[in-house]
Amino acid sequence: MDAELFPRARREIAPGAVHLPDWLSPERQRELLAACREWARPPAGLRTVRVGGGVMSVRQLSLGWHWYPYGYARTVVDGDGAPVKPFPAWLGEWAAQVVAAAGVETGDGAGPAEHPFDVALVNLYGPNARMGMHRDSDERSPAPVVSFSLGDACDFRFGNVVGRGRPWTDVELRSGDAFVFGGPSRLAYHGVPRTRPGSGPSELGLDGRVNVTVRASGLG
Repeated sequence: MDAELFPRARREIAPGAVHLPDWLSPERQRELLAACREWARPPAGLRTVRVGGGVMSVRQLSLGWHWYPYGYARTVVDGDGAPVKPFPAWLGEWAAQVVAAAGVETGDGAGPAEHPFDVALVNLYGPNARMGMHRDSDERSPAPVVSFSLGDACDFRFGNVVGRGRPWTDVELRSGDAFVFGGPSRLAYHGVPRTRPGSGPSELGLDGRVNVTVRASGLG
């Protein structure tokens, strides 16, 4: 994507929800994508997710704890049954750096030591994939959620804590962007109504969009 005439600035979308453009350098983007490709291999690799009798258009894998609708397990209970791959400490450190840069706090005022990041969900979006409005409510920790974007840009719809409808704000997330939401926005509904195929940086060598969402499960 062409360089910006004016660099995109940090933006607070709602109280506790902050967009940090270009947070991942090109080197870190390549490092994260290489890791995602390794994590995607079986066992406990990329899978199709079934929700409420339907099939998500986004393919997914988990690290640390395996997420399935609607809970967590140590094995891929809705897939190949293999033990979930470990959560890497360096990814938790990256997420903690984003939280600090955004100035977002946990809902109970506790620090990172009380709510360590221990879960990551890796989502692969093909050209027609989308994510319906939902909220991340299966964790027992009020710690913020941190999202990293790779590849194609998307429209990220950030809503409210009451329901899936308006008001919401659409944010363009590009490769390398970070987004964090916590505090009063921790349980806000959010989704991805569309991606923009072919908009990602060609040097990354990624066809589609990868989103890595880092969370604190609170499961101990």
